[in-house]
Amino acid sequence: MIEIKNLKKSFGSKQVLKGVNLNIDKGKTTVIIGASGCGKSVLLKHIIGLLKPDEGNILIDGADITRMNEKEVYEVRKKFGFLFQSAALFDSMTVGENVGLGLKENTELPREKISEIVTEKLKLVNLPGTENLMPSELSGGMRKRVGLARALATNPEYILYDEPTTGLDPITSETIDELMDTVARSKELSVTSIIVTHDIFTVYEIGDWVAMMHDGVIHFEGTPSELRTTSDPVVREFLERTDQVKARH
Repeated sequence: MIEIKNLKKSFGSKQVLKGVNLNIDKGKTTVIIGASGCGKSVLLKHIIGLLKPDEGNILIDGADITRMNEKEVYEVRKKFGFLFQSAALFDSMTVGENVGLGLKENTELPREKISEIVTEKLKLVNLPGTENLMPSELSGGMRKRVGLARALATNPEYILYDEPTTGLDPITSETIDELMDTVARSKELSVTSIIVTHDIFTVYEIGDWVAMMHDGVIHFEGTPSELRTTSDPVVREFLERTDQVKARH
């Protein structure tokens, strides 16, 4: 599991994280929500050691990543797959090369085995036979799915999703939600999912646990049904505003 304890982080005079406390349970899908700029993505970057906190600790399976040197952080990071908001594919590489990049860089596996894993993961995200396409030939939804295949290629214990459905139409968003749910429920993959999102449908569709950030702390924690029925005024305002934005689109 991941234990986040009293995490604080400032950038200049702006304090973004003001004492975040959160436990992320093994094998569950935890969804982190909150208004833009509340620190959700900053929190994700701390979890994988891209940022160091000013105060506080993050224990990953009992090991404190905030106290590690660069080499130790790099080793812990191998437990993670990361799906970036933009999918972050390398435009000069084929789909197959993008998906296999982590295996090529971090393992001694022969080329044939890497190719086999790439084929398997592309099938898992419903993109069989796309190995030789270039990212420029893909739609936004397809790029996200390739990004997910790459995140899964190293068989991570944890997958972090940063706004996975942002910029996608409702049908494609639903497809990505279904894929994330398939990955989360797969006994074979056995992953713990952490999703940062604005999309409330993602919360209700696939979340096991919800944490809402507000003013630099975790303001609310509970199940999706507890989120839906809470009378907390800050949560209600966020949900109503989200519904209004959805209605406009």
